[in-house]
Amino acid sequence: MSRSQAPAAPAGNRTQKDRTRKQHSVDPSADLPRTSDGPPRTASPHRGGPAERFVRWVRQGGVTTILFGLPMVLCFAYFSWWPIVQSVQLSFQQTNLVDPATWVGLDNFKHVLDDPLLWTAVKNTALFAVLALVIGFPVPLFLAVLISELRRGGTLFRILAYLPVAIPPVVSVLLWKVFYDPDAGLFNQLLAHVGLGPYPWLQSTDTAMLSIVLEATWAGFGSTVIIYLAALGSVPTELYEAAEIDAAGIWRRVWHITLPSLRGVILIMLLLQIIGTLQIFTEPFVMTDGGPEDSTLTILMLIYNYAFQNGDFGAATALSVMLALVLGVLSAIYLRATRSWSN
Repeated sequence: MSRSQAPAAPAGNRTQKDRTRKQHSVDPSADLPRTSDGPPRTASPHRGGPAERFVRWVRQGGVTTILFGLPMVLCFAYFSWWPIVQSVQLSFQQTNLVDPATWVGLDNFKHVLDDPLLWTAVKNTALFAVLALVIGFPVPLFLAVLISELRRGGTLFRILAYLPVAIPPVVSVLLWKVFYDPDAGLFNQLLAHVGLGPYPWLQSTDTAMLSIVLEATWAGFGSTVIIYLAALGSVPTELYEAAEIDAAGIWRRVWHITLPSLRGVILIMLLLQIIGTLQIFTEPFVMTDGGPEDSTLTILMLIYNYAFQNGDFGAATALSVMLALVLGVLSAIYLRATRSWSN
């Protein structure tokens, strides 16, 4: 049989080949491997070697981003992290910042731990923290809820609540020191009209710390009130409207709507207040200078005495490092314990 007389291919085979050829020309993914649980896998546009990814990152502005942010990172590291590193180094040295420093190892920490005033300062600082949390923590939350419930005059009360924050801290402390004067102070004069007093507010070991807590609460609650008011603005009004339809009173609305909605903010503000109260300095330093009888001596005041009265900067930085470590551990434990509550 000659080549020209070779049998022709069946029509069915030609039709199948043409269909496959057309399918490949229309659907390029027909040749790609298919998975058992999804469509065919396509080549990712982000795949490639390290060189290709680096070139793509450069073209997308990666180098420009680093050059733009590098000065800010260097400034932050120099002014924030480098002093911390120097403080840790200084805590292992004996120096007055004039003569050459001498490496003493852990002697500064031993000196601080053996100082009987340390435990007095720790006890006073803990007492201040407890009183400040019991008295000062509920006050801003109560005022914020009260101002948010007012129908009129909300702006005026916001200004009045924030006004103590606008006064410089030392000025407010000196103002309250005049109010606490046992002879001509405002508080004793007001109490005299009802037959009480006079009281030695800052001169007695029983009332000195409480007097400082009251002034610190007044001076610092304004900023916390503003934060709570901002958080209250994010609470859906539909919840309060539904509660009013159900004839829920103000206390039920606060307990079942306001407090659960502010739970995350309350936990963060509580942590910040714990950290702030353990670093109290200005109020006892200006009001009582740690007295009477060291009843208001705090940890930061002891650090100040080490550094600027005794000239022992090694002991001062050692106590500072110890305080920073304690605050870090307390913060980690607190965040761990309240992680599920804040959600």
